[in-house]
Amino acid sequence: MRKFTVTAALLGLTALGVVVPATTSQAADSAVAGPVCDSKWGARNGNMYAWDAQDCQGNAMIVNAGTLDSWGGANDRASSVMNRGYTGNLSIVKFYFLENQQGGHTCLYPGELYADNLTDNRFTNNVIVDNNIRSHEWVNGGCGATLT
Repeated sequence: MRKFTVTAALLGLTALGVVVPATTSQAADSAVAGPVCDSKWGARNGNMYAWDAQDCQGNAMIVNAGTLDSWGGANDRASSVMNRGYTGNLSIVKFYFLENQQGGHTCLYPGELYADNLTDNRFTNNVIVDNNIRSHEWVNGGCGATLT
C-alpha cells in the first residue's frame, strides 16, 4: 500500500462523512510511506532509481532511463525503487528476477511513484523481490504482479 492509496481511502471516508482523527491519519501515513523516498521524489525525469536500502536510503545503485539486461554489480541488492519515468508510452518499469528480462517479474506503475520496502513483494514466480532484481525494462503493460 502506498501513500496514494491511503490518501484515496481517507478521501473516500471523508466523502462518506466518516471522521478520522488526525493522530490515526498521521500514524497510517507514516506507516506506509517512506519519508526519505518522499523527500527524493521530484519532477519526472525519465529515470528509474534503485537503492540498496529501504526507504530510498543507502547507495543509489541504478539511475537509468532505458532497459538494462543486467544490473551487473547491483544484481540482487535493491531494497527500494522509484519510477520517475514519463507518463504515457512505456511508463511502467518491469523488474525481473533474472538477467535479460527472464524469470518472474513485477511492475512499478508511474502512479505508485516508489516502492520503499521490497520485502513484502513477490515476483510472478513467487520469489521475494527484495535483493533479487537482476534486470528491468520499460513497458506499457503485461504485468502479472505489482510492487506495493
